Amino acid sequence: MKKENGPALFNFFLDKLEGLLNKASRQKNPALWLYRNDARTTLFMLEALARLHAGIYKEHRFVKLEVQFKLLEDILGAIDYYDVFAKEFAQNKKIPATITTYLQAQTREKIQELNETLIQKKWLAENNDRINKIRKKLNKTGWMKEGAAIKAIHEFYVEAINHILVFLGKENFHFENIETDVHELRRKLRWLSIYPQATLGAIQLSKTKKYPKHLTKYLTKETVTSPFNKIPAAGSNRHFLLLDQNYFYALSWMIAELGRLKDSGLRVIVIKEALQETASLNDTMALKKAYQITGNKQLTIPQLLNKSDIICKTYFKEKNLEHLIIGVSRIK
Repeated sequence: MKKENGPALFNFFLDKLEGLLNKASRQKNPALWLYRNDARTTLFMLEALARLHAGIYKEHRFVKLEVQFKLLEDILGAIDYYDVFAKEFAQNKKIPATITTYLQAQTREKIQELNETLIQKKWLAENNDRINKIRKKLNKTGWMKEGAAIKAIHEFYVEAINHILVFLGKENFHFENIETDVHELRRKLRWLSIYPQATLGAIQLSKTKKYPKHLTKYLTKETVTSPFNKIPAAGSNRHFLLLDQNYFYALSWMIAELGRLKDSGLRVIVIKEALQETASLNDTMALKKAYQITGNKQLTIPQLLNKSDIICKTYFKEKNLEHLIIGVSRIK
């Protein structure tokens, strides 16, 4: 029985990251180049692997790796946050130029923060010092055999789902904040969809012809054909964690829908932030002005939180997460 392919998974994405960093190091603005060339996706995969293996092996080295990858991913996320809204608002004449200018300045500030972090943490060192240190740490791991590793991934996945259910298990749970509630729940759900991508075939989807009628509303054309739902082929793997395809699609729908509601709320929040920084408005006045700027079609934060409540209560009442995992399978 072969060893778990953990080292190969890490090395696959480390090679990708190393290639991106090498190219970025030859640019005038490495951080901007990494942002424009989607380094964040590779970092998401490495962060997912670190989270997964920290749960499986209970070794601090994986926790430290997760922190390292997350630091870069978070800064790239902050760049994306300000840049996307700055570009959107630049096309909207109803948005005051001062707001767009503020967001552009914040984008540049976050890019500079990433450039400084890349240097301080030696991600751009000529000898690939940071990547080499990571590989050395990984070589110290006593990797499980493939079958045992898949069983451990199964247990980790169950624990991750239970953690989400506990997060929402409070009596009369209600979303009160776009960033700490809606965004946090979406992030927890999103990891469940990222692990199959990061494990490169170790997690597969199983098709079922018959499924509960309530799933139909989630199986939209947009969801079923989404590139995010195309799982890597099994490859040389002989042991797998199987997930139910239709329940996986339902999960994907929830992630996408919460994302739309979150982004709508963040549009108001980022304008409010810009107004407070540029016009010296207090919290109440800045929020009122933000709603005026975004117009009548913009839902208020309470309305968005209420919509998030409704779809989540429906989704979780149907016990969709509890039916996501089918179990472990093996090719003889």
